[in-house]
Amino acid sequence: MRAAVYRGKHRFEVAELPTPEPGPTQLLVKVHSCGICGTDVHAVMYEIAPPGSVLGHEYSGTVVKAGPKVTRWKVGNRVVGGGGEPPATDATSARVNPRFNYRTMGFQGGRTRAYAEFVLMEEWEPIPLPAGVPDDAASLTEPCAVAVHAVRNSGLKIGDSVGILGAGPIGLFCIQVAKAAGASKVLVSEPAPARAKAAAALGADTVLNPLGEDVTQRMVDMTGGLGPDVVFDCAGIKSTLDQALNAVRRAGQVVLVAVPWEPLPLLPVDWMAREIKFHSSWGSLPGDWKIALDLMASGRVSVKQLVSETSYVPLEGVQKAFQELMKPTSQLQMVVRP
Repeated sequence: MRAAVYRGKHRFEVAELPTPEPGPTQLLVKVHSCGICGTDVHAVMYEIAPPGSVLGHEYSGTVVKAGPKVTRWKVGNRVVGGGGEPPATDATSARVNPRFNYRTMGFQGGRTRAYAEFVLMEEWEPIPLPAGVPDDAASLTEPCAVAVHAVRNSGLKIGDSVGILGAGPIGLFCIQVAKAAGASKVLVSEPAPARAKAAAALGADTVLNPLGEDVTQRMVDMTGGLGPDVVFDCAGIKSTLDQALNAVRRAGQVVLVAVPWEPLPLLPVDWMAREIKFHSSWGSLPGDWKIALDLMASGRVSVKQLVSETSYVPLEGVQKAFQELMKPTSQLQMVVRP
């Protein structure tokens, strides 16, 4: 099979690899499409992805072969590449290790993932696709589940006002999930015109440009001088976390969804007297994937504004896509079609 293999030093190579053969309790899935996730971009930027590895964990596909002990799946089943309930012995270190550190532990191992024509999965790993969710949309279930997890982790209540900093893919999903969860008003900060346009189309009540206006003051003004009840930092760059903490209302909550890799400036004396709650949200749980698919199937979450025909790249386009995404970009979601 063909795969985009990471060779180190920010370089991918499309190579021929042996097509894996499923073991007794495994599935061989033909990959339909695989989203390029920001965590993969970070893994390449900061050289924590092991050379020789095949990345890609946001994917959909079709079962083409199953091991003899597999009972839950048949050849031809459409699946999304995650969301299954792991057995206790296979729980991920991120959920079990009391001192898990993503930067130092997150990319250990060399499992072949979905920037490839085929991927091997354990029987418990995937979940089925509802009939109303196309394969391309299904490949974005994982980032949607991240947004679901963040909103469910927050203290958001029906009628609350919400601020969202950053309208990349996760921020755009957060807009929709917050609305589905009962947010009365969603205020978004995003400087890139294409992303700002997508945010407005997907339900943001107001989209602010941090390059031309004081986002903190505007969010306070638009919430009756109080500030949003919950602010999600989906950017994690420059001063966005401090901005979120300055904007949120007294006793409100800031949720860090982005994964910042650089030190962020904070001036706590400006906001600590308001006794703000802070919560970091990490990844997603199996239940979040199922909710994400339900939201997609019902139309309450859409991926139409996140992708266009120019979003899709073949395996040969992975190198260029990563080069673009490692720089400041206005790109929305990029998706690999092996």
